[in-house]
Amino acid sequence: MLEYLQDNWLEILGTTVGLIYLYLEWKASIYLWLTSIIMPAIYMFVYFQHGLYADFGIQIYYLIAAFYGLFVWKYGKKKEERVLPITSTPRKYWKYIVLSLLFIWAAIAWILISFTNSTVPYWDSFTTATSIIGLWLLARKYVEQWLIWIAVDVVCTRLYVYKGIYFTACLYCLYTIIAVFGYRKWRRMMCTDF
Repeated sequence: MLEYLQDNWLEILGTTVGLIYLYLEWKASIYLWLTSIIMPAIYMFVYFQHGLYADFGIQIYYLIAAFYGLFVWKYGKKKEERVLPITSTPRKYWKYIVLSLLFIWAAIAWILISFTNSTVPYWDSFTTATSIIGLWLLARKYVEQWLIWIAVDVVCTRLYVYKGIYFTACLYCLYTIIAVFGYRKWRRMMCTDF
């Protein structure tokens, strides 16, 4: 066990930062974006080491999106609002969200199949494509982002167990549970914002 901990200290650190991130997201705290800068920097190494190339690539997106999310949460509100309110995703966006998800998923799967030795190209690309959509919804502070994360977290938990990334699998299992409660909490917070 000690040898496993020594060999996987970076994964354990990433898991710890991930727990802090999850707590801050659940609280709808703007500080979640600061942990969202640290965590991807750590997980780039973990995912590359385990051959999860799409998950590796999305960490770059997460870094960029963290700055975007921080900016939107800080400056994207109307002048009369203290903070960007939690809202529901406008219906007109869903067609574009689904089409974007399918296109991104197919594109990433094709890249993984064509240019890498990935053993899980469809699942790796699914979690990556869905995470791209989920993070965009989170940056806009749409409550449905939690539903997207539930799907991502369930698939990631299984994928990481399969790949032997057990601490991260446990983290994503916890993410799944917290996402259910996070959705309920944000729905309540959304109702009290008006």
